[in-house]
Amino acid sequence: MSLDAVRHAIDDAARGLLELSHFIHAHPELGYEEYRSAEAVCAAAEAAGFRVERGIAGLATAFRATKGSGDLHIVFCAEYDALPDVGHACGHNIIAAASLGAAIGLAAVADEIGVTVIVLGTPSEEGGGGKIDLINAGYFRDAHAAMMVHPWPNERLEATCLAVDHFDVTYEGKEAHASAAPWEGVNALDALTIAQVAVGLLRQQLRPGDQVHSIVVEGGSAANIIARRATGRFMARSLTATRLAELRTRLAGCFEAGACATGASLSITEIGSAFSHMHSDVDLLAYYRQAAEALGRSFALDDEGAPQPTISTDMANVSLVVPSIHPLLAIPTRGAVNHQPEFTVACVTPEADQAVLDGALALAHTAVLVATDVTLRERLLQR
Repeated sequence: MSLDAVRHAIDDAARGLLELSHFIHAHPELGYEEYRSAEAVCAAAEAAGFRVERGIAGLATAFRATKGSGDLHIVFCAEYDALPDVGHACGHNIIAAASLGAAIGLAAVADEIGVTVIVLGTPSEEGGGGKIDLINAGYFRDAHAAMMVHPWPNERLEATCLAVDHFDVTYEGKEAHASAAPWEGVNALDALTIAQVAVGLLRQQLRPGDQVHSIVVEGGSAANIIARRATGRFMARSLTATRLAELRTRLAGCFEAGACATGASLSITEIGSAFSHMHSDVDLLAYYRQAAEALGRSFALDDEGAPQPTISTDMANVSLVVPSIHPLLAIPTRGAVNHQPEFTVACVTPEADQAVLDGALALAHTAVLVATDVTLRERLLQR
């Protein structure tokens, strides 16, 4: 039976998959700089018999690994970038290992069920948007379905994926002695402060789903020098790309207020690509639920109608061009949430290792169910 072969293949690869997860976790690398992590996944894929193309789409840390020759092309997305300071506090080590494990499991029956198995190594999910780079380069053009799992404190079928922009807001002013002649300067930090206050006041009138976050990247060089330059890094989120564009217009007024009040010049630099809202494929998601529940996973929160967590991911952009799913895979975190250092610790526990294997098997099982559903297969092939 197909599912038995899938399980045996993943069981045989389990030790290597867990070693891969732990290696990536122990060597956190920021977006587009995941050289060791990407190579580790590539090497593991080659050892499993996949044909690997490194450096695709002009990105040193992106890759495509392929096995099988069926007409139905199923993609598993592997993420492996980390966060500044807190490392793998979003569990991308689990994602990479689970996606490769799913591919190994599905490859065991690829010829039997007419599937081509593809792992796409997608760098810089934490802000840059490697999947969007791969979309633009055509690497999802021949895909019929795309899947991945994401570690989370709870089991959920999907999250509310908000569209998001990342951008730097920079003010340029003029230095002066802060005590002897401050009137000779133009304070760029004051401009950024005014902008942040304006954004804070705007929040009371933001529509549900609209969010703004920021940090100060640069705020001057010394307390006794009027700040010549100040930069804030911002993220703006909304329920849809259209709503996000409306939010950006309102934020632009806040940023212009800082420049107007102080006389500093203003520039805005976009970072990476804009992430979209997500559209999960209901048929793929239903089969994923069946596969995950067969492993003892429970979606009680979904059944109870609990509010979905809000996140942003470039997998959302994939979902608008390829039928996709991005379910949340529970790992015990003792109350920690993603992007906390305690979550980083939780991503290499024995329970996290089990999540790697469960995620791999659930995704591979989903793919088998999809490929053997005549009606769904035909829908996907007609894309």
